[in-house]
Amino acid sequence: MSADPRLSPPIFTEAQIAAAVARVAGEIAADAGTEPLMLVVVLKGAMTFAADLLRALPASMDVEIDFVTMSSYGRGAVSSGDVRLLKDTTDSVEGKNVVIVEDIVDNGWTLNALQAQLAERGPASLRTCVLLDKPYRRLAPVSIDYCAFVAPDSFIVGYGLDYAERFRHLPFLAGVDVTSALDRGIRA
Repeated sequence: MSADPRLSPPIFTEAQIAAAVARVAGEIAADAGTEPLMLVVVLKGAMTFAADLLRALPASMDVEIDFVTMSSYGRGAVSSGDVRLLKDTTDSVEGKNVVIVEDIVDNGWTLNALQAQLAERGPASLRTCVLLDKPYRRLAPVSIDYCAFVAPDSFIVGYGLDYAERFRHLPFLAGVDVTSALDRGIRA
């Protein structure tokens, strides 16, 4: 349990996260077979998930990793709907088997924009792996091939996810009360 009064008890514990990462890595490896993969990680939120996922893939796999930075939340708790690509991949995705690694899919705007941009670049295949899915909040169509957890309808932090750049370091996932008086000190 968290000692921070702004946080709920863990929604997903370290052990649950580790088990889900292993399961998802197994699904990705089974689908990839002997084909090489390119993981395109959405920074900053998916970095922790991607690192654990990468280590959970079989050592025999041919895996490269690249990064993008997208923004639709800024430093707030609600998506603006204005999706911007802040940092693009360094390497081309053309002809590669790409797996997007994303932290959370809520309304779907960010992932929809990224999937469309990468699809236009001619990858051999394009799949998506997410840590948390909130399908009941979807406003834009997205395709999710691998999902660790379906998330409750709360603002979630930890394991790479943040609120105003805080709480990423937590080894578990918990809800945060973004409206409480205790939270006023970290508002954007």
